Amino acid sequence: MRYLTDRKRAEGLGSAKSGTLHHWHMMVSAVGLAILIPLFIFTFGGILGAPYEEVVAYYSRPFPALVAGLTILIGLYHFKNGAQIAIEDYTHGIVRKLSIIAVTCFSYGLMATGLYALIRLAL
Repeated sequence: MRYLTDRKRAEGLGSAKSGTLHHWHMMVSAVGLAILIPLFIFTFGGILGAPYEEVVAYYSRPFPALVAGLTILIGLYHFKNGAQIAIEDYTHGIVRKLSIIAVTCFSYGLMATGLYALIRLAL
């Protein structure tokens, strides 16, 4: 027969101490996206289907380039946090750590690629 104290039974089942911070980051990025997505659709939709030279001239202006860049950054940051929360909820051990590292590297890589492409287009 095993005699476990209350502390031993509850060990590992408590708070991870980061849930509130994750939730706060998700809420802030969601509000940012709620503002940016309509602006992005408005700016991107106006130039959709235009010739390459016109698109380059359009994204050389600061407002469309800033809206596109912020949408890329905040959207992928929101993706990273959401994927991390899902991974933390459903995986354990080394798979959890490796999955979080992979999603983080993937999202930051996409951010860098998107901003690089936007800068190349604008300049």
